[in-house]
Amino acid sequence: GWAGWHRRRAGRLLDVPADGRPSRRRILAWTFAHIGVGLSFGLAALVCLGNIVVAAVALPFWWAFSADERPRLFIDVHVGNWATALVLGSVQIVALGAAAWWGLPVLARLHARLSLAVLARSARERLTERVDVLTKSRVGVVDAHGMELRRIERDLHDGTQARLVSIAMQLGIARESVADDPDMVATLIDQAHDTAEEAMAELRAVLQTIYPPILADRGLDGALTALAARSSVPVRIGLGDLGTLPAAVEAVAYYVIAEALTNVSKHAAATRADLRVERAGDVLSIEVTDDGRGGADEAGGSGITGMRRRVAALDGAVRLDSPPGGPTTLAVRIPCAQ
Repeated sequence: GWAGWHRRRAGRLLDVPADGRPSRRRILAWTFAHIGVGLSFGLAALVCLGNIVVAAVALPFWWAFSADERPRLFIDVHVGNWATALVLGSVQIVALGAAAWWGLPVLARLHARLSLAVLARSARERLTERVDVLTKSRVGVVDAHGMELRRIERDLHDGTQARLVSIAMQLGIARESVADDPDMVATLIDQAHDTAEEAMAELRAVLQTIYPPILADRGLDGALTALAARSSVPVRIGLGDLGTLPAAVEAVAYYVIAEALTNVSKHAAATRADLRVERAGDVLSIEVTDDGRGGADEAGGSGITGMRRRVAALDGAVRLDSPPGGPTTLAVRIPCAQ
């Protein structure tokens, strides 16, 4: 815990991410390095700040001490009169204050660099962690892919296929009745026509879950504008220059935002939402914020798990910040290199 605290502090000081957990071997090595370097740097800080305090006390109150106990400035200069106290006391405060102002931050950064260098994971450790993450994401993607295939099969079997069977039966009966009952044939053809239209509508709905046609027609910008327009909660949109995105990234971004806005409408009791989508280099950033009641529960059927799986499939990350009372912020980062 002590090593982890120093590692996080060093990361904040140097503005360097300090993610992951170092090995015990590195923590042990850091302990000995910290004892040597931290002790010497700490003593330097103590000398500066301690003697500033001594000078600050000696300057106005030197006379209050007995002759043998009076403070000493600049290592061993005895303070026995006002001239010494005022001149040397002021010089010591200024000199050591300047040394502390300029020198101690340098020592702090050196110690922070040492801590990060010793506690940082090796290339092999980072690779091992990366393999673990990719293995877990692959398992999640495979499971999600299997569930998606079963859903599509079920939708086609229970909906579209059943209607196509009904059309075949109606047309078969109509063929058998052409000579005997022309009126019945006309009725059956009308029914078959209506059933065919319903089957096509259901088939379009299934295809939309695979890749929304609106993305192909209007692009991600237009698709998000349409999503915001259909939302029951007013949505303010901020779109940056997204450039050309891979189809897989567009589809995942569309579904994540659609799910997020659905959650805002159904669960958040919000009066407004903000959607910001921008691209910085090869990373697409999505942020959905609402002023609702917060307290979003990933295990409560809010669809966050599905979002994480979709995003993890593209090596992205999802962060949910939803304290009780709100606001709720969903931040998604998706690599989008071609």
